[in-house]
Amino acid sequence: MRLFILLGIALVWMTAASAQTLKVGDQLSVTVLQDSKLDRQVVIDPSGQIAFPLAGHVRAAGLTPLALENILKDKLKPNYKDENLDVTVSLLVAARPDLDDDLKPKFFVMGEVLKPGPYVVRKRTTLMQAIAIAGGFGPYAAKARIQVRRQVNGVETTSLFNYRSFESGADVSGDIDIRSGDVIVVPERGLLE
Repeated sequence: MRLFILLGIALVWMTAASAQTLKVGDQLSVTVLQDSKLDRQVVIDPSGQIAFPLAGHVRAAGLTPLALENILKDKLKPNYKDENLDVTVSLLVAARPDLDDDLKPKFFVMGEVLKPGPYVVRKRTTLMQAIAIAGGFGPYAAKARIQVRRQVNGVETTSLFNYRSFESGADVSGDIDIRSGDVIVVPERGLLE
């Protein structure tokens, strides 16, 4: 009888653990106790990664929140004197397996924007409108190196956009129309940018 109880408990534990496995589209909250400027909400992009300041792009899909915490701690340690970094990753919104949502045309915004994630293409949307829909630039945005990645006949193309030139009026041609499947990447600015 005890064996069946132990097997039942193990089965429930394994089911709960697998339910916490992160997947593409999940929205996460990441907090760093030692540096509240790094606290943010991130979305796992279509490639299964998140972008995080001082850590870069980190694979998250398929991991548990605890495993992702450990990876972020390891990547952030060289930037802090405190050996015991306190990083917390929690799942805010799980990606919905709603078939209807999968059929809607979407573009994705990732990196240094306030609300990264997938957005439904409802009408003609330009790059600047897409960034505005995603809440605008984050505090660490490299505004001169924005990328639009697009699949054309199975080949990925990358268009670069310099917001600083657009803002000054020097180059307004880069504000292209966004298509379904486009991935807009707003990278983190470098140390001397």
